[in-house]
Amino acid sequence: MWERFEPVHQLVYFTPEVREAAEDLGLRGYWTGYFALRAAPLGPVPASVVTSCFYVFHPDRAASALPDAWAAASPQQVIEARERAVGAAMIRLYGPDVVASAELAEAADLAWEAALAADTAGRALGAANQALPRPAQPHVRLWQALTTLREHRGDGHVAVLVGRRLGPVEALVLKCATGETDAEFQRRIRQWGVEEWDSAQARLCERGWIDEEGRLTKAGAAAHEQVEADTDAAAVTPWRTLGADGTTRLAHLLEPLARRVLDSGMVPTGNPVGLTESTWGSPG
Repeated sequence: MWERFEPVHQLVYFTPEVREAAEDLGLRGYWTGYFALRAAPLGPVPASVVTSCFYVFHPDRAASALPDAWAAASPQQVIEARERAVGAAMIRLYGPDVVASAELAEAADLAWEAALAADTAGRALGAANQALPRPAQPHVRLWQALTTLREHRGDGHVAVLVGRRLGPVEALVLKCATGETDAEFQRRIRQWGVEEWDSAQARLCERGWIDEEGRLTKAGAAAHEQVEADTDAAAVTPWRTLGADGTTRLAHLLEPLARRVLDSGMVPTGNPVGLTESTWGSPG
């Protein structure tokens, strides 16, 4: 399911409509827009809170955007702007006929039901998005529901990482060792220094999870697999609530929307979340 809803959520990071909306609010630069747009449901929180929730960014990355962004636009203004911009991006990308279709409206309602069922105890980003009002337009409602599900899963993933003593940089190094994404790209966009990255590699090497060349060991592969399995297990409540038939139907409805995003090329190769089209397994 993640591989079907993550591409649609990614519209908020890579479409010109959203970038223009952020600029119109006075949010100058990509990262100011990114942090404000994603953190807005939390309210005007300081950079330290956002760094904690987002987990894998160096504190300086968020501090360069917040709280200055809240001086340019209130969180409510940012939420309203992102809804308008994502809605416009979906119309352009999918076409007005798809956006107005009964299938998309059905997907929106199924996704909203799943999002409302998400268990948000200990999940700040999931809870903040779940608390937002239900958008009237089905395509905007679909995007917001999928965003709630995405942040719910992400919050659970952070909990798993903390429980396994994988700090922000160690988590990135392990992810890169699997080949899911590029190490230099991750280090640069998350704003970690070479020394911090090398220290994290050394700690994972001491645990026997990567070798001296930074390659994944058998123990590291098993640890990574368990992290992913625990993350999936922590994210299962919405899908159990929706049921097998509802989940399978939503997966079917989302697949062409996700493929359209991937086929468009808007999500860069080596993107931060490791999003690929390599696995389209059966939902459940």
